[in-house]
Amino acid sequence: AERLALLRTVYCETHRAGATPLPPGLVLAVLDVESRFDRWAVSRSGAVGLMQVMPFWPEQLGMRRRELVTMEANIRMGCAILRHYLDTEHRDVRRALGRYNGSVHSRDYPDRVVTRWTRYWNGADDLGRG
Repeated sequence: AERLALLRTVYCETHRAGATPLPPGLVLAVLDVESRFDRWAVSRSGAVGLMQVMPFWPEQLGMRRRELVTMEANIRMGCAILRHYLDTEHRDVRRALGRYNGSVHSRDYPDRVVTRWTRYWNGADDLGRG
């Protein structure tokens, strides 16, 4: 049931009305690399939850810190942040991923996410089509 809820949430957030669509497979790859789908994950730098959102983001997004560990809110925040960086980087996925992870000058993180996306999660990009 939790897996289905996660997939539903990813689909809804990547297709949010009024927002730039995101590839669901890309978001699933971020979830996979960032937390291995563990909503209780906390990084050494203090990032929290499934999409490893830094604690300063909720207030900037009009949300609350306690929502960092709820699946729906964490994915909503992570997708909003990813959209922000994609806009900042003129839709350059690798540069946006570098900003998302705080590793702008390193290719390691973007390469890991893109590899996961293309190897394991690209089929998710067709969710909802036909």
